[in-house]
Amino acid sequence: MDYNHNSWESGVRFVEERKPKKFMRFLGIILIVFFSASIGGILGGYYVKKNYENEYVYEGNIKNSVKSLSQNTQTSDIPKNSINNVADQVGPTIVGVNNNVRTWGGGTALQGSGSGIIFDKSGYIVTNEHVIDGATNVTVTLPGGKKLPAQIIGSDVRSDLAVLKVNAQNLPVAKFGDSSKVRVGDTAIAIGNPLGEEFAGSVTVGVVSAVNRKLYLDGKMYKLIQTDASINPGNSGGALCNVAGEIIGINTLKNVDAEGMGFAIPINEAIPIIQALMKNGYVSRPYIGIEYQFIDEDTANENGIPVGVYVARTVKGGAAEKAGILPGDIIVAFDKVSIDSSETLIEVLSKHKVGDVVTLKIYRNGSYQNIQIKLQDSNGR
Repeated sequence: MDYNHNSWESGVRFVEERKPKKFMRFLGIILIVFFSASIGGILGGYYVKKNYENEYVYEGNIKNSVKSLSQNTQTSDIPKNSINNVADQVGPTIVGVNNNVRTWGGGTALQGSGSGIIFDKSGYIVTNEHVIDGATNVTVTLPGGKKLPAQIIGSDVRSDLAVLKVNAQNLPVAKFGDSSKVRVGDTAIAIGNPLGEEFAGSVTVGVVSAVNRKLYLDGKMYKLIQTDASINPGNSGGALCNVAGEIIGINTLKNVDAEGMGFAIPINEAIPIIQALMKNGYVSRPYIGIEYQFIDEDTANENGIPVGVYVARTVKGGAAEKAGILPGDIIVAFDKVSIDSSETLIEVLSKHKVGDVVTLKIYRNGSYQNIQIKLQDSNGR
């Protein structure tokens, strides 16, 4: 092996022990340095103790004071804020709603879940229609975990609201507010069961992003409160509250393509629906009795026909058939309002009630004519 090279890779190095005289000289130097350091340490310690003793006592007092401070300041001493108060007040009125369906084996399986709000101490609960849609039976989970079977008192697809009833008394009740007073920028607090019972009673906080936000889904028009408070699957049917702990909306939708865009049914819109469902089990709405397709401006120009609603079919025995409206007619105005979109027809119709007689302006075979129609109940009653 070649000892003339320092080979770290082989683990072999040059060894100084081969030169004893130099080693003894080196050892003597080490002893002198050690002795000098010891003397210096002793003298330095004496000097510090003599001149800085009071400072060390002061440091000890700081430590004791900090310790005392941490012991005397407890988390429970922090005053409640408005969010705490709302959670305490509204939380006990929020329930879980399970949509159960019958299986082939004769049992039941969970099809979906959402939230609900207790609004009457005798067990009446409001939730979304889509939460209980298609259910064989519905189960409500009260705060604390108690499960009760629920009866569906009534549901309304158009408003996406439903009323349930459980056999219980003296339940905590939510307080309804006035959604007409809600302003953009108000604090919005959502309470519900996102993703199911595991996260029951979750509270999220944001602001009211917009009011009277119109959304059109599946031929239905919704006028909603928009909020950036997190609303997730399972929050449907839960509460949107103000800082006073009042229900200002019932959470129902979210935009899945954007963060922080949730929507709630204004409580002022919900109350008459709830009342109708409790009284009749359904909501009476005006109905024309047609299946239609909207003709936009481009289609109209291409075919030399007016913009409006093209009647594809009339419902047998419905208001339109009785009034003499025919398939192929184009409704261009409803009660003197031009129909420039299918949403316009929905809006104008919603302003009327069952039994109203209105005038439709139609286009038929190259000419216009007015036809009077008596609006019927959408439930066929």
